[in-house]
Amino acid sequence: MKISFSTLGCPDWSWEEITATARDFGFDGIEVRGIENEIYVPHAKPFTENNLKATLEKLERLNLEIPCITSSCYLFNKLKINKYMREGMEYVDLAQKIGARYVRVLGDANPEPSSEIDTAFVTENLCLLAQYAENKGVKILLETNGVFADSDTILSVIERVNSPALGILWDMHHPFRFMNEPVEKTYNSLKKYIEFVHIKDSVMEDGRVKYRMMGYGDVPVKTGLELLKAGGYEGYVSLEWVKRWCMELEEPGIVLPHFINYVKNIIG
Repeated sequence: MKISFSTLGCPDWSWEEITATARDFGFDGIEVRGIENEIYVPHAKPFTENNLKATLEKLERLNLEIPCITSSCYLFNKLKINKYMREGMEYVDLAQKIGARYVRVLGDANPEPSSEIDTAFVTENLCLLAQYAENKGVKILLETNGVFADSDTILSVIERVNSPALGILWDMHHPFRFMNEPVEKTYNSLKKYIEFVHIKDSVMEDGRVKYRMMGYGDVPVKTGLELLKAGGYEGYVSLEWVKRWCMELEEPGIVLPHFINYVKNIIG
C-alpha cells in the first residue's frame, strides 16, 4: 500500500513546500486538487507548458509521483455538461502528460446525497469519458460521494459502463457517515473496482459533520485499512483533509505527520 495526501489540505502552500513536505514526511505521492489560488489543476503553475518538464524532473529526483488528479467534473449537471465534459478531457490529457494514472470525477455535488440525481445521465457521460481516457492510458474514478456513496448505486453504474478505464475512488468516510453503511459492506461490495482510497475522520455534532484528525473521530478507518491490507490492496490511501473548504481545521504541518504515522502503524 502507498500513502499520499490531497493538496486540499494545504491550500496556502507553494508547490515547493508541498513537494518538500511530502519527501520529508515519507509520503509516496501527492494527490493534486488545486495549488495555492488555482483550483483548476491544468492551469496550475507547475503544470503549464513552460514548467512541466522541470516539475516532472523534480518529482523524479524526490522519488515522488502524482497518482491522481482530482477534478470538479460534475457529470450530473445537465445545464453545463458540455463544460464539464471538456474539463474531464483536459484533466485526462494532463494526467497522460504527467504520468498520473487516475482522474477523479463526481456524480453528485456534495458528500451529502442530493435529492435528485439522474444516474442514467451520469452513466452515459461516464461511458464517453472512460472511452476518451482509455485511448490516453488513463483511468476515470467515480467517487463514493453523494448518492453514489451507496455501494449498490455506484456498483450498478460501474457495471453498466463496464469499461477497463473506469474504477471507483472509495472515500471511506461518506458511505459510513451518510449512508450508515458498515465499512465491511462497502469494501466487500466494491473491492473489485477500488483503485484509490480517500481517508478522513469525523464526528457528528448537533446534526453536522465535524472533521477530526485520524483516530479522534468515529469513522472506522482502522477497520477499512485492515480490510484493504488483508485483501492485498496495493494502491494509494490518501488523506483528504478539506482545509481549503474549512479553514478552521488544524494546520497541515500538524495533520500530515500524524496521518502518515497513524496509517503506517496499521498497515506496517
